[in-house]
This record gives sequence, C-alpha cells and structure tokens, in this order.
Amino acid sequence: MTDFKTGILISFEGIEGCGKSTQIVLLAERLRDAGKEVVVSREPGATPLGAKLRKLLLDPAYSPDALTELLLYLADRREHRRLVITPALQRGALVLVDRYVDSTWVYQGFARDEVESSLIEKLNRLVAGDNWPELTFVLDCPAQVGLARALERNRETGAEGVADRFEQRHLDFHEQVRQGFLVLAKAARERFRVIDAGQEIEMIHDQIWREFSLKYAIS
Repeated sequence: MTDFKTGILISFEGIEGCGKSTQIVLLAERLRDAGKEVVVSREPGATPLGAKLRKLLLDPAYSPDALTELLLYLADRREHRRLVITPALQRGALVLVDRYVDSTWVYQGFARDEVESSLIEKLNRLVAGDNWPELTFVLDCPAQVGLARALERNRETGAEGVADRFEQRHLDFHEQVRQGFLVLAKAARERFRVIDAGQEIEMIHDQIWREFSLKYAIS
C-alpha cells in the first residue's frame, strides 16, 4: 500500500439512509488491517460543542431559519476542524468523515434555496480552510429508498417513531437533496465518486475500495 506521508481527508455524502455510516466502517476496517491510522468522524457532533449542536439541530421541535441553521452547522465544523480533523491530518492519519462541506451547500443552500450559494462557499472556505476533502463518495439512491432504510434503522435501534428533524422533511425535500449532491459531483468529477447505493453492502464496499485504490495507486 502507498506510504502516505501526509494525512488524507475523505468525505462521505448522500441522503438520509443511504448507508454512509456502514461504508465508512468497512473502509476504516480495511485500512486499519493494512496498518494505517484511521480517524472516523461525523458532522455534526464530533466535539463536545458539536454534540450539543447535533442534539439541537436534529430536534424535531426546533425550527431555525436557513441562515441560523447554516451558522450553527458552521460553528460545529469549525470546532470539528480545530479539535479533530487538523490534528489527525498533521499526524498523517486517514480521516473519514460522515458529512462535511458538501452537505452544507446541499442542505442549507440547494435544497432550501434561501441562502446564496456564494455566501455558503465563502463561509465554508473560511471555516474549513485547507482541510478540504481530497476524495468524496456520494452514495446515491432514490429518496424513497433512503427514507425507508432510515425508518428500518430506527426500528432496529429502538428509535421507531422518533425521526429526526431532517428525516421528517417531505419526500420532495430529500429528492432535492439527492439532486444537489449529483449536481456537485458532476461539477467536480476529479473529487467526487458517485456510488450506486442500491447495491448489496459488500458490492458497494468493493466499488469504494476500487475507487480509493485507483486514486492512491494501491495494488
């Protein structure tokens, strides 16, 4: 395997229930088996402040306007970068993040269509700085499929009937989120890899590993 001299930041994106968390775990395990340091993280919620913001942002009873929502996610990201991402990259670790800068542009920009994309881009760059993903996997599936999986996941974890604020959004919103990720992927093909999330879990993992291997010259 390639001897990475500097850290690498890889993000996973997609609609609710697309399987990001599962695929991050599988990739992390494979990389660790190869002797690499891997840091798995997520947004929001990776820091003490982030945990509090996550609880607020996903609370169905909370209803912020688009700009407030944007600024809260950016506050989470700033702490995440400062306390988790930057130190890990400086150690040379591989950082796998469940949602990052692209979710902000899609959820708070493209899908809500209430905040200028140029402002989101500027604030994202300010907050994330040089810690930008080298590779982004978009796990793509129809919104109806993703929401059905999210419901099943809630049943399995005992959280049935406790859908978070985003899971409760109308199907049209989730389909708009899906389209937002595809728009980003089409505009920046060198960074994005769109993966069919309707496949079996192992097939998805094999495709992710193949794309990762090609990107970093792993045999």
